[in-house]
Amino acid sequence: MSKRNIKKSYDRILEISEDAKQITMPDSRYYRRNGEYYPSVTYVLGTYPKGKYFEDWLKKVGYSSEYIVKKAGEEGTQVHEMIEAYLNGEELNFLGPHGRPLYHPDVWQMFLRFVEWWEEYNPILIETEVHLFSDELKVAGTCDMVCEIDGELWIIDFKTSNNLQTTYDLQAAVYGQMYKECYGKEANRYGILWLKSNKRKGASGKMQGKGWEMYESSRSQEENLDIFKTVKKLFDLENPTHKPIFTQFKTQVKRKL
Repeated sequence: MSKRNIKKSYDRILEISEDAKQITMPDSRYYRRNGEYYPSVTYVLGTYPKGKYFEDWLKKVGYSSEYIVKKAGEEGTQVHEMIEAYLNGEELNFLGPHGRPLYHPDVWQMFLRFVEWWEEYNPILIETEVHLFSDELKVAGTCDMVCEIDGELWIIDFKTSNNLQTTYDLQAAVYGQMYKECYGKEANRYGILWLKSNKRKGASGKMQGKGWEMYESSRSQEENLDIFKTVKKLFDLENPTHKPIFTQFKTQVKRKL
């Protein structure tokens, strides 16, 4: 027998044995749905071509690329967790009890950009970090935020990358489709709250500020879903069997004398 705990850092269910001597970590690329395993939206979108600019960047940074990508991913995860804590009513502080910074300044500033957006537009929060799935597309994922602004239902994903990517458009569209299937409601708007933009305070009608902007795809929801379906076909071709890898390890060891 095992107990099942939600472990935020893995964003999946973590199984821990009753004696706490063994842990089973699920493959983070998959979600379980009615006995099937659905790949995550981000895992599927990894099939999408990275493009010439990415290839040039890869040549430029060489072996450092893995470290750079990992560091950026960790910063993004931290910002997401700070936003979730803020939305749950927790107080966040840059300085600890002894006056030492608890966060990297860049991470804290990206979080403050979210706070600025939140306080300026005062959304009605409906969901945060909500797990969604689509039986039509056979995928699942976790949407950062569903909210209402000025009477419109928004699907919003937070991004901390240096550049906006085409896959963000597709990701937001798929989240919209999944939300529609799960909750029976269709969003009016699909946005990427980019917290590392070079924009400044926008003109009337522009949802943007210093260092952040709300980006919306120039393509329609239907167009982005069609593109995603093509990407999913390529993904399924390369991954004919959707089977996650479970990792088990002991939590206690002692050398035999």
